[in-house]
Amino acid sequence: MHPAHDNLNLEGTPVVRLESDWLRAEVAPRVGGRVVSLVEKSGGHEFLWRNGAQALREHPTGTEYDPHFYGGIDELLPNDIPEVIDGVPCPDHGELWTTPLSWGLENGRLKLQGSLLQFGLGYEREMALRPDAPWLDITYRITNPTAQPRHFLWKLHAALSVHPGDIIDCPARKAQVVDLNWSRYPTLEPFAWPRIECQSANIVPPADDTVDFFYLFDLTEGRIALRRPGEGLEFAYHFDSSVFRYAWIFASYGGFNGHYTVVLEPCTAMPISVNEASARKQCSVLQPGETLETRVAIHAARERPPGVPPRAGLPTIGRAQLHPLSGPDSVLQQS
Repeated sequence: MHPAHDNLNLEGTPVVRLESDWLRAEVAPRVGGRVVSLVEKSGGHEFLWRNGAQALREHPTGTEYDPHFYGGIDELLPNDIPEVIDGVPCPDHGELWTTPLSWGLENGRLKLQGSLLQFGLGYEREMALRPDAPWLDITYRITNPTAQPRHFLWKLHAALSVHPGDIIDCPARKAQVVDLNWSRYPTLEPFAWPRIECQSANIVPPADDTVDFFYLFDLTEGRIALRRPGEGLEFAYHFDSSVFRYAWIFASYGGFNGHYTVVLEPCTAMPISVNEASARKQCSVLQPGETLETRVAIHAARERPPGVPPRAGLPTIGRAQLHPLSGPDSVLQQS
């Protein structure tokens, strides 16, 4: 295992580097813990897409997201679209992506911590690369120290570099267009993923000035991936599907500000409005004093070693725990 470094910067913003024989990851703690780079070292492939027109900068809470879309891996908490949730005004794409997190290194593990000053949730993340395989392991702890229930959306948000013919791979039985204004397809009717209007919506087309935005649901397992079969490349999220019950996909094939990227988004809520999702009992909720703990693993590799079965080495993602700040664990429940 290579030593971690926390004395680096990118465009003047502090960056922490984790490195193994397989992967190199760079994280910007003061920008919501954004992962700004994830490189597969044997061939030098960068999995994450970056908007070359944007510099890595801190932004104040309430900044509009789309004009400052940098790329890499963000996380959205506690919301996506601006709305008042539990009496609290929540800004565009939530607070977390603009929240400076404190950080520390311990035995090659990066520990991040912070609080959403407006919504009140506490946030902790611990990240480590495996020394013997191309995996990034992440553990999370989200707490509600307020005196009120907190209904929320929590979404992982990985903007990936893509080529025509790449495959979006997710074991979802159903899907639905989020918004007709952000879609190649003129229907909001649910469909059997990935076939819609006699087309495969999971095949990345050449840049053609279009966009896609989907909810994926009825998952048979907690996984969503982007694969490039011709090069054996795979970026895959593995997660607890009792926490991230949905997997959203936003894809710009040139139609959103000229960007060419696919964003994979394991999410705890559907639809996009937390208030609507709460009314349907399809969002996360923490009661006063409760804590949610869960784990996520990212597989980022060029190819599997010869003789290793396709599913070998996958992490055991146990069922998340939702428990009081002190007291026995209990199984996660969603609102």
